Amino acid sequence: MTAAAVPQPRAENEPAASAVRGRRSSLAIALLAGALGAALVLLATSRKWAEGTAFVAQGSLPQSAKGDDITGLPGALAVVGLAALVAVFAVRRLGRVVVSALLALSGAGIVIGSVLGASDKAALEEKASKVSGLTHSPIHDVAYTPWPWVAAAGGVLLLLAGLLALGYGRHWPAMSGRYERAGTAGTAGTAGTAGRDRARRRGPAPDPDRPEELWKALDRGEDPTQTPARQEAERGA
Repeated sequence: MTAAAVPQPRAENEPAASAVRGRRSSLAIALLAGALGAALVLLATSRKWAEGTAFVAQGSLPQSAKGDDITGLPGALAVVGLAALVAVFAVRRLGRVVVSALLALSGAGIVIGSVLGASDKAALEEKASKVSGLTHSPIHDVAYTPWPWVAAAGGVLLLLAGLLALGYGRHWPAMSGRYERAGTAGTAGTAGTAGRDRARRRGPAPDPDRPEELWKALDRGEDPTQTPARQEAERGA
C-alpha cells in the first residue's frame, strides 16, 4: 500500500469543525449585538432628540425633548428585546423560535419608532402649549440631534441578533436541569463514597462467636448465647 492510498481523516473532519466554529461565532455575535443594541437604545432614548423655540407673550423660550418624551416605543422594546435575548437560552424547540422571532420583531419596531421620531415635533409643541397656556402653540426653529439614529442603529443590532437566533438558535446550548441532576448525582455519589469510607475505617463487623466478643457481651450484662434479634426484643420489653 502506498502513502497516497492512506485516507486523510483530517480533511473529512474539516466541514464538521467549520460548522461548529460557525455556530459558536453566531452565538457570540448574537450575544454581543443584542446586548450592545439594547444598551445603545436605552442610552439614546435618554438623550435630547429635538429642540426648538416657542414664542410666548414674555418672548421666546427654548424647548427640548428627549427620546422618551417623543416616543416610548424604542425604550420599551429595548427592554423586551433584552429579556428575549436572555430567554433564548431558557427555552428549546418551538419556544426558542418564538422568542427569537420576538427578539427580531423588537429590533424592527425600534428601527421604525426611532426613524419616525427623528422628525417628530409633537412633544415640542406639547411643551410649548404648557408654557404658553394655548391649546396649539407653534414651535419654531426646530432642530434634531443624531440620537434617534443611534437608537435606530441599536434596533438594527437587536434585529441582527434575532435573525441569528432564528437561523442558528437550534444549535445553541440551553439551560436545563441536566447540570443540576449531574450535581445531585455527584452529591449522592460523594455521600455513598463517604459512607463506604466510614465503613472501611470501622473495619469488618465483629464475630459474636469469638471469645473476646463473648467476654465483652458478659461485661455489658448481655447473654452471649442469645441471638441479636432476641436481645433486641428483650430490650424492648
